[in-house]
Amino acid sequence: MKFWKKEKDCCSWDGVTCNTKTGKVVALDLSNSWLQGPLCSNSSLFKLYGLRRINLSFNNFSFGTIPSEFGQLSRLTHLNLSYSMFSGHIPSEISVLTHLVSLSLSSFLNYDASSLLHLGRVDFANLIQNMTNLRHLRLHQVDIFSSVPESLANLSFLTTLSLGGCNLHGKFPDNVFQLHKLEGIYVPCNYHLTGFLPEFQPSNSLRSSELPSSLGNLTRLEVLSLYNNSFSGQIPSSLGNLTKLKALYLSINSFSGQIPTSLEKLTELNILSLEDNNLDGVIPSLEWKQIAWIFTFPPLFTSISYFLISQNNLTGIIQPSIRKWIGLKVLDMSKNHFGGTIPKWLGSSLEILNLQGNNFNGSIPHEIFTYGSMHDALRVVDLSHNQFQGRVPQSIINCSKLQILNLGHNQLSDTFPFWLQSLPDLQVLVLRSNKLFGPIWHPIKYFGFANLGTIDLSFNHFDGSLPSEYFRNWGYMSKALDGNKSDMIYFGHNEKMSNYEVRYAYSMSVMNKGSEMKLRKALKLFMSIDLSNNRFDGEIPSSIGKLQSLIMLNLSSNNFTGIIPSSLGNLSELESLDLSRNKLSGRIPQQLANLTFLAYLNLSHNTLEGPVPQGTQLDTFSYSSLEGNPRLCSSQLPKKCENTDTQIPFLRKDEEKESENGFTWKVVAMGYGCGFVIGAVIGHVTLSRRSSWFWTSFVGSTFVNKRLGKELVARNSH
Repeated sequence: MKFWKKEKDCCSWDGVTCNTKTGKVVALDLSNSWLQGPLCSNSSLFKLYGLRRINLSFNNFSFGTIPSEFGQLSRLTHLNLSYSMFSGHIPSEISVLTHLVSLSLSSFLNYDASSLLHLGRVDFANLIQNMTNLRHLRLHQVDIFSSVPESLANLSFLTTLSLGGCNLHGKFPDNVFQLHKLEGIYVPCNYHLTGFLPEFQPSNSLRSSELPSSLGNLTRLEVLSLYNNSFSGQIPSSLGNLTKLKALYLSINSFSGQIPTSLEKLTELNILSLEDNNLDGVIPSLEWKQIAWIFTFPPLFTSISYFLISQNNLTGIIQPSIRKWIGLKVLDMSKNHFGGTIPKWLGSSLEILNLQGNNFNGSIPHEIFTYGSMHDALRVVDLSHNQFQGRVPQSIINCSKLQILNLGHNQLSDTFPFWLQSLPDLQVLVLRSNKLFGPIWHPIKYFGFANLGTIDLSFNHFDGSLPSEYFRNWGYMSKALDGNKSDMIYFGHNEKMSNYEVRYAYSMSVMNKGSEMKLRKALKLFMSIDLSNNRFDGEIPSSIGKLQSLIMLNLSSNNFTGIIPSSLGNLSELESLDLSRNKLSGRIPQQLANLTFLAYLNLSHNTLEGPVPQGTQLDTFSYSSLEGNPRLCSSQLPKKCENTDTQIPFLRKDEEKESENGFTWKVVAMGYGCGFVIGAVIGHVTLSRRSSWFWTSFVGSTFVNKRLGKELVARNSH
């Protein structure tokens, strides 16, 4: 370890705890220590026989297996190997650790099932059969692929059970819910798991559970997470009896009817998530004397921080009572039927404001970006798909931490907001489908977007030309795309509270490859420029070839003239290119054949001419990608090229020179075939890299080196 120094007593090392009387090592906490590489069975770790606690969570053991030698550490009471990139079968030897109080083997969701930890039903039953002292069992995302063994109900001391995403099926044992000490059950994302929740008695200790008919008896409940199920009917009014409730997740169900007013009793509620249901009616507004329910709080105090009610059928206006929610961080009322204007007082402490997909109208008040502390914290503003009019408020420039601004699909009428370039963290800018007009370049006002990764100005009335150096200062798009941890920005809010995690993820739709797609975590990695359906003219700037991380480029339905810049061939990550319905002329540059990731191409309805480069990926695109260019010829177009044009495949200059020096076309063809194979392999590797965008990258020092490990063993043997 980096901070372990040989000259010091190992009991003073970070993460090492010794028995003060015997001097033996009894606990090792190396969580979040950037450990990397497989954990070998001959590691000195397994000679620390006095160990009672081991925490190796949140490291990178390179998808190695969990060594069976953990079974030698018979005194262990706590074993935590969660989220540390282990894979393979969980060794049965762990079942001999009869003193275990806490076992945590949770893993990350992985698109490659072969790198998951896994257990079978028999193995699961055997694993826990001797662990009669177990209080915490966490196997989140371990592939169990079986029913839940009835023997789980024998763990009479169990307080926490986490089996989310374990591929469980069959009926969940009813008697598990009756374990008297059980405080938390977490079994989401097991889509073939069935069963019924029994009647609960007031003496039951559950603090987090599924929805029972007698839910109101669980008066000690603090977290209720029922998201992503098939519950229907009205939200039971008995929830009002859960006065200790701090978080309520009912999203992604089929609840209907109105939100019950009994929630007024939940004075400690911090999170309310009712997203993606069929709720209707208005948000109630109660009298101040009926204090502290979720929609109306007393003037001097409020507990609500996360208010998520998107994708319902709710109506009405933004209630004045929200003004008193002084601790509100996330307000998501998107995809409902709310209307009226936005109050000027909204959002003194907001970090996320999402009002997308409603019927709000009027102008966007500049005061909401000026007063209070909102401009110091605001990260996401989405007011898209409403009926806002007027100008883009220049007060947005006060929001120095703003990352996402989405004002698309409104009726805004303004010139291009050049001042947005001053926002240092702005990464996503969407002004799509408004009535914005004028140029987007000015010799004095324009200096580039340093951190922008997505810009969508389509379907407006912007005009004018773009100088050849227009994209020169777009620094973030000019960097090579990689999957490092620094690029895995999670748009939204994610924090740890006392005993549960708070998470909000912003998502948005973008146009890609001619269709709409929804992005969530990969927003910062999906580099895109959409200037389509405007009135731009002049040549396409050659500096666009500097944006080497660009994945989608759409300049269609404008008045661009001149040739297609050959610099587009430098956009090695490009997957979608649409230059259709312009006035482009000349030949298709041979450099476009370098775009090996290109999956969508539309060059139709221009005045292009000459042959489409043959023997390249451009051969694979259909007639519709090239139609409307009467002077363009290829095998997939009505106009066929002359033999002199079609018989010569695309060659680099050096290849052309070799051909002139005597190499035959047969050799060239063989070379092209080999190149195709090599390219396919490279493409597969690169695509595999892309599939890891949603992964956190772990790098760091290797596991405890032998010398330091020996010192720990020596200390333990004294």
